Amino acid sequence: MNPIPIPSSSPLRALTTASLLLAMAGGVAPAARAEVRLPHVFGDHMVLQQQQPITVWGWAQPGETVTVRFLDASRQAAANDRGEWRTVLGPVQAGGPHTLTVSGSSTVTCRDVWVGEVWLCSGQSNMEMGIAACKDAPQEIAAADYPRLRLLKVAKKWAPVPQHDFEGTWKVCSPKSVAEGGWGGFSASAYYFGRELHRELGVAVGLIDSSWGGTVIQTWTPPEGFAAVPALAMDYARVQLADPRTDAHQQRLQRTLDETGQWLEAARKAQADRALVPPMPTYPAELLPPRDVQHATALYNGMIHPLCPFALRGAIWYQGESNLGEGPLYTERMKALVGGWRRLWGLGDFPFYFVQVAPYNYGGNPETEAVFWEAQAAAARFIPHTGMVVINDIGNLRDIHPNNKQDVGKRLALWALAKDYARSRVVYCGPTFKAMTLEDGRIRLAFDHVGGGLASRDGKPLSWFEVIDADEGGFVKANAQIEGATVTVWAPEVKRPVAVRFAWHMLAEPNLMNAEGLPAGAFRAGTVPKRDSLVIHVPEAKHYQLVYDLDLAKLGNPIAYTTDHHRTLAKRFDRIAYFLELERGGDTAFVYVSMDAFTDDPGKIGVPTAASGAHFQCDVANLNVHSNVKGIVTGTGLQGGNIEFWPNNYGADNAAKVPNASSRAYDFGDQPVQPTAGHGSMQVHNHHAKQTLFALNNWQAGPKADLGIGNQPAQQPDWTFAANAASYPAKRLRVLVRCP
Repeated sequence: MNPIPIPSSSPLRALTTASLLLAMAGGVAPAARAEVRLPHVFGDHMVLQQQQPITVWGWAQPGETVTVRFLDASRQAAANDRGEWRTVLGPVQAGGPHTLTVSGSSTVTCRDVWVGEVWLCSGQSNMEMGIAACKDAPQEIAAADYPRLRLLKVAKKWAPVPQHDFEGTWKVCSPKSVAEGGWGGFSASAYYFGRELHRELGVAVGLIDSSWGGTVIQTWTPPEGFAAVPALAMDYARVQLADPRTDAHQQRLQRTLDETGQWLEAARKAQADRALVPPMPTYPAELLPPRDVQHATALYNGMIHPLCPFALRGAIWYQGESNLGEGPLYTERMKALVGGWRRLWGLGDFPFYFVQVAPYNYGGNPETEAVFWEAQAAAARFIPHTGMVVINDIGNLRDIHPNNKQDVGKRLALWALAKDYARSRVVYCGPTFKAMTLEDGRIRLAFDHVGGGLASRDGKPLSWFEVIDADEGGFVKANAQIEGATVTVWAPEVKRPVAVRFAWHMLAEPNLMNAEGLPAGAFRAGTVPKRDSLVIHVPEAKHYQLVYDLDLAKLGNPIAYTTDHHRTLAKRFDRIAYFLELERGGDTAFVYVSMDAFTDDPGKIGVPTAASGAHFQCDVANLNVHSNVKGIVTGTGLQGGNIEFWPNNYGADNAAKVPNASSRAYDFGDQPVQPTAGHGSMQVHNHHAKQTLFALNNWQAGPKADLGIGNQPAQQPDWTFAANAASYPAKRLRVLVRCP
């Protein structure tokens, strides 16, 4: 038999350099040890997957023949020159206890082995969260006496290259073992999932908990996953550059070596001539392997690769909070993760079920989480043999770690029972949007997965539906009524509704469910009219007229407004308003601030260039502030407003004695200095709240201008020297006035 030590698609096969071998766990490849060994995924009390070929692998003396015996089967394999061997046992039926032995120059025996169902359980903190940290912990721990439920917790470890093995041992589920180690013991979500399967199927269930709180999905993803998703081509290129086994890395490294060689020659010549030595080339950062837990592939290397190709039925996944701001891109990241794992295991499209993150007050734009929910739902639609659990009814708006993991595990198990274990009568999913039809002043919504019928969880009118009119306004709260397998939605003030959205807010805990108690998840449908976000978010804007419109992507000297009405403004004005929008990562942050007029010259209310002659450092009265940025104090008639409008350079000294301002940091109390045509400041502040509402500085620098809403989290609060304008793909400033 020709042994194959690891999957042929794994990058570990090409790992031959001594430097990389030393980078592995323990610094020495497993082949350096002569006795027969198995990885820790094999051991006493383990569960092997029924009805699938069982791959067994390990290490021995190079060239040694080992024999694997299990039940009536016996297989032999020869260790290669690195001491790696592998063989495959035929499928067996559920049962036990059995013994597996591997013999050669020494013998390894695994006792109390059962054959049943094996699931990999992975993700971040809500998967890691142990049973002792969750709801009804004392009672649940005391009841956790399931001898044929087996638990394997993978020790936390990130690594720069794929690892051979991990630390961890199989344990029989008991009140003692389920509460041991980790964050409150074994993963609660995984335990309750496995418990449900064990009860329903009557076979042994093995759970492998490989999770780490606060981690991004990229760190769990193998290179093969990135390679197969075009939207992640840049991620794949970075992974390739950081991998010394790739051509991309070797070519870039060769260029670096050539440059270093040239520098050495120049340095030696300079030394001989007693001249200055030119700067030494630095080692390119892009050639460095993963350097912390959040880098792409780091946890795949340390906590997933060592498990492969241990036979599995499938995987469950609970992660997303750390990728929340990526919105639609998360769908692509899920494709990479799921596809990458499936390619490595070589088991086809094995089942992969995951949990949609719960509602939580993340701050900032309240729609950010809704967009992310949509991306998760899209992953379930587009990736074969996957399913998503909705938990918007069992979250905690004040705790990112909801403690009801019993229902999380049960709902994951419903997917598996229905899709993988032929439980045809199991209702496994809540209502999902199917179609909408426009009726006279109403929208009718049809759903799949209505089960025994649609229902309201609390018996109250359906909540969190919104509609938008074809002609005016933004989304408004709507009435909703169940009519058979459909829901009709309407709002009295919306004459021609054309689009609807449901649970489109991070705090949404809607009450629509099916009779089986499974909730509906967030969705949106219809065509939203192209409407000005200013009109949608700021009702008072309808009383103002536009003076300037500036695409901030075109900043420079001179300022080139898209719209400039200051010369044709015929009426006097009593208030001035500014509306700034900054788009990044699919989300648009905005701030609107209006104030009593501080000048009667419309030529001086735009960007305060030297040519405009605008120069204002003064208080402004009666601020009206609207914003979706976390921390901004909003409201009407606010006091404490002040502006710093000038084209000059400026220092941090608070010469104007602005209340609450610092003389050491650039904030809402700075001092203009010469030259007049300098860095430039266009800033509106609320010094009572100790915050900058918005800032546009150094506009002549174009993409390196300073731009921000709210206080800059670090360094200068008013964004001075931020040089960050290029970080916003879209950015727009409008200046308006109210003419009484």
